[in-house]
Formats: sequence, structure tokens, C-alpha cells
Amino acid sequence: MPDAFTTRTLNVTTGTREAVADLTHACEEFLQDSAAGRDGLLNIFVPHATAGVAIIETGAGSDDDLLAALRTLLPPDNRWHHRHGTPGHGRDHVLPALVPPHATLPVIGGRLELGTWQSVCLVDTNKDNPNRQVRLSFLG
Repeated sequence: MPDAFTTRTLNVTTGTREAVADLTHACEEFLQDSAAGRDGLLNIFVPHATAGVAIIETGAGSDDDLLAALRTLLPPDNRWHHRHGTPGHGRDHVLPALVPPHATLPVIGGRLELGTWQSVCLVDTNKDNPNRQVRLSFLG
């Protein structure tokens, strides 16, 4: 019988620009290896103070819209008290309050239960740290 709890760390390079990186395929591959047709929960966790996890449509402009909305809500300027790094970096430390660093999703029959247009995405506005880790954990 497969383990009831399995975990894996992904290394994701987001580059030096704001990014919404689609993790859906990596999540599905992880579940193929770990869920073995079982029901359970997939937890996605980003152990960074300046990144988050969003469930959002990608490829039709929503990912760009999300980044535009975050620039409106959290302008990359010098208003922030947290001031190390590139100008406006303090906003990156506020991001996880709006885009949490985790999501827990249902897995049915070993498959991720997302809506038709939903994708699992890493949201990273921090231009100073292009290398991210994402922890995937299956409990089932």
C-alpha cells in the first residue's frame, strides 16, 4: 500500500520579473506518483516570505490581470517601511497577506479536482529572488 503521506519539493525559477508560474502539470505528475488512485488532499506550500499560491485561470490574460491588480494594490514604490532590496521590495513582503503561501485541494481517485479553467499557480512579485521552492504534500 502506498504511503498515506508523501511530499516532494519543486524548484521553480521565476526570473527577474513578476511572474505567475503554472504548477498544475507538476502537481498532476506528483499525484500520479504518490496518490495511486486514492482520494485525499494535496497541499501546496511556498516557504518564502514574498510569494504565494493562487488558483486562477491562466493563458487568457487572467494571470496578467492578477499581476496588474497586485501592482495597483501594492505599488512597487518607496512607500514601504521594509526597504532592503530593489525599490518597492517592501510590497513583496505584504503579498502573502493577499495571496497566501499555501492552498489545499481535493484529490479524487488520484486526480486533482480543479474546475475547468482553474490552474495552480505560484505568484512571485519579488524580482530579487528568482529561485523558489514549492512543497507538494499528498495526504490520503
